[in-house]
Amino acid sequence: MEIIRRNLFGLSGLAVIIPPITKVALAQAAPKLTQILRNDLEGQGQVVQETVVSVVEFPPGTTAPWHIHPGAQEMLYVIEGNVVVEIEGKGSSLLKTGEASIIPAEIVHLARNDSTTTTGKALVVHSRAAKDKPLIVIVKK
Repeated sequence: MEIIRRNLFGLSGLAVIIPPITKVALAQAAPKLTQILRNDLEGQGQVVQETVVSVVEFPPGTTAPWHIHPGAQEMLYVIEGNVVVEIEGKGSSLLKTGEASIIPAEIVHLARNDSTTTTGKALVVHSRAAKDKPLIVIVKK
């Protein structure tokens, strides 16, 4: 129990110093998502489906967190630079400008830009069976 207490006190000291640094780092290290379309699909009978289209910009070295899209398939098309798509348990793949990938619904995944100099940009399309299901962010250690 003492070890835990010492670690806790040591970490609490760091908590005073680190937040100003991490806020700046996180502000610079987050992908930028710009939603350009969100609309129900037409001609689907009684089934309500929604399509969400976004552009995601990945500054050098940035990563979107591990997440899933309940009930939503994702299509990612790289329009600038390179983007790595990693699917939990299945490894990662590098997508270059002009390449695309489909990520099935309910699959834990992330996307990142491994470049230290170039921005990656992708068009992302989500096709959702039920528009009331939220994105779920997964915290992995």
